Amino acid sequence: MRNILIILAHPNLANSQINRTFIDAIEQNDKVTIHDLYLTYPDGVIDIDAEQAKLSSADVVIFQHPFYWYSAPAILKEWFDLVLQFNYAYGPKGNALKGKQWLTVITTGGSKEAYCTQGHNRFTIRELLTPFDQTAHLCEMEFLPPFVAHSARNLSKNPDKLKHLAEQYQKFIHELQDDNFDSESVSHLQTLNQRWEQ
Repeated sequence: MRNILIILAHPNLANSQINRTFIDAIEQNDKVTIHDLYLTYPDGVIDIDAEQAKLSSADVVIFQHPFYWYSAPAILKEWFDLVLQFNYAYGPKGNALKGKQWLTVITTGGSKEAYCTQGHNRFTIRELLTPFDQTAHLCEMEFLPPFVAHSARNLSKNPDKLKHLAEQYQKFIHELQDDNFDSESVSHLQTLNQRWEQ
């Protein structure tokens, strides 16, 4: 069974119904390590060695966060800048993350319809996540289609829909843990959510 590390970056998790519900759905899984950056580093000073040690034992790294200004909360950007060092994550000797899988799990304020060429945000989620995709590529990681919870404000008022989405997330976590997980089965998707919409 493969080990999963969730790098959680939410500045106010206690008041986040969606991310809190997602975490509650999987925190009993003993092969999943949930690492809350804001809780671990309230002063914002990241321990690079400790973070790299956590990465070394993970087969799959999940980055879970709100999608702030088409990117990640500040602490996660800082984490990328500091932890993914030259000759550790990339460069001539930088193969520490080679072969690991990267999954982005995000919540958005906008609707699914807002993320397309004709929509308010002009680009698809996959297009807006291109910097993350390229970071994974540079680190020789496999970038999986993202798991997206759209319309966060409306979703928090719909407990049945939120529960269903959390169950999908939980189900996919279990699939990722399987030593025989076939990433080709999802590689064609824009987002993992399409898997359950088909």
